[in-house]
Amino acid sequence: MTATEPAAGVAISAGAEPQPAPGATPPRTPLIARAAAELVGTAALVAVVVGSGIQATELTDDVALQLLANSTATVFGLGVLIALLGPVSGAHFNPAVTLAEWWTARRSGAGVTTRELAVHVPSQIAGAIGGAILADAMFGQPLVKWSTHERSAGNLLLGEVVATAGLILLIFGLARTDRLRFAPVAVASYIGAAYWFTSSTSFANPAVTIGRAFTDTFAGIAPASVPGFVAMQLVGAVVGLALVAVIFMRGKTDNGTPAA
Repeated sequence: MTATEPAAGVAISAGAEPQPAPGATPPRTPLIARAAAELVGTAALVAVVVGSGIQATELTDDVALQLLANSTATVFGLGVLIALLGPVSGAHFNPAVTLAEWWTARRSGAGVTTRELAVHVPSQIAGAIGGAILADAMFGQPLVKWSTHERSAGNLLLGEVVATAGLILLIFGLARTDRLRFAPVAVASYIGAAYWFTSSTSFANPAVTIGRAFTDTFAGIAPASVPGFVAMQLVGAVVGLALVAVIFMRGKTDNGTPAA
């Protein structure tokens, strides 16, 4: 959804002291630990999204109540996962966030490296697929059944651009203002709100989108709709970074050098 820079921000953590890497990537955490955190965190996030959707449809036929239950569970689950795993990997759980941090690190020198990008993104995708399968297993659904829920209308694609741009703006905006300690609450709250104010119910995450294609349940998305959603999420990430650059533009000192 989820979410995921010293010129771009500082680490997501409960403490108030800024860390040197954006998006909460502590400098001495072994890469294998970060990859494991991204895999497990993304798997847990998708299990929450898919599992709560299945539970909701079993408890009520009211679509509004189903969406309310699904979004509420996602808010709490995402907040907990960011608080728990943020100090390890940055709790991106989202290739769009990881790619955005990698892009900003190309200029600032701090953040996700190309090697880390190549490890984190596959971990996130594998975790998302595993989380969908796990949720189906817990509720006695077929372990892998391609979703038949088409989500290809233009208004839904626009919703994904808006949802992802807002997520990137939030995360990197918090980073630019040294307030990533608020990320567990802020990011979870944003995703909960975006469930309701975007037409697409705010996937805002390429890995989660891929994972949700593996389940033919309330939260599913047809495989044919996945490429369009992922493309619009990447467009949204670019829009979000552009908004960060404009809104959180750094000033200059009297001698013309960039302000700290």
